[in-house]
Amino acid sequence: MADHQRIHPARDVEAPATAEVPLVPRGVTKSDNGDPVAQPYAAPFRRTIPVIHSKPPKKRRSCLCRFLCSIVLLITFLIIAVAIAGGVMYLVFRPKLPKYTVDKLQITQFNMSNDQSLSATFDVTITATNPNKKIGIYYESGSRISVWYVATKLSEGALPKFYQGHRNTTQLVVPLSGQTQNAAGLLGALQQQQQQIGYIPIVLRVRQPVRVKLGKLKLFKVKFLVRCKLNVDSLSANNDIRIRNSSCKFRFRL
Repeated sequence: MADHQRIHPARDVEAPATAEVPLVPRGVTKSDNGDPVAQPYAAPFRRTIPVIHSKPPKKRRSCLCRFLCSIVLLITFLIIAVAIAGGVMYLVFRPKLPKYTVDKLQITQFNMSNDQSLSATFDVTITATNPNKKIGIYYESGSRISVWYVATKLSEGALPKFYQGHRNTTQLVVPLSGQTQNAAGLLGALQQQQQQIGYIPIVLRVRQPVRVKLGKLKLFKVKFLVRCKLNVDSLSANNDIRIRNSSCKFRFRL
């Protein structure tokens, strides 16, 4: 069986060369009626993204700022209320500071032992005056009273617990005792001080917790601090010491 031969159309080399022309020219689109309509070249569509300008944040007070403002207003209100209450109480009660004086100082023991320690025992007579007409004073337990020479504490004791009424004057005799170690130099300094200036400066310190009574109202506890400077002629046993001069300063602390 003979092979089938494929026949290819031959190109006419003598035919004039013609450029291949597309059915639809470039830049020409076909109209709805099927006829090509010449239209200008359209650029490709590009989607533009709008630029959103952020608004500046509004100034708002934070929760912390509002809280602090509330605290400040509350404190201011409390201060004003306390000031008004204090003014009213002052006008009603007319408070005055109590007065204290050291009337007498007696030494019952003041000697050096074999171990170079100094034993000192005092009896101090103190006068406490309450000048207020509508205010009473409760002297509570836990008080401390001490006698000092420069920075050395010679003796100490405590005031009794009692109530002092309106416009009352109370005289107290308080025993004090103490012992100072290695006091050979201290005793020599006391003797030299007496020989040079003729007297010995000592200090009496009092720390006394009290409660103040306004009418029938008993207030919270405060501390009376009293500091009295005394110039005495000598420090010797079994002797009533003559107090040349004294000055007491009073203040209180919550």
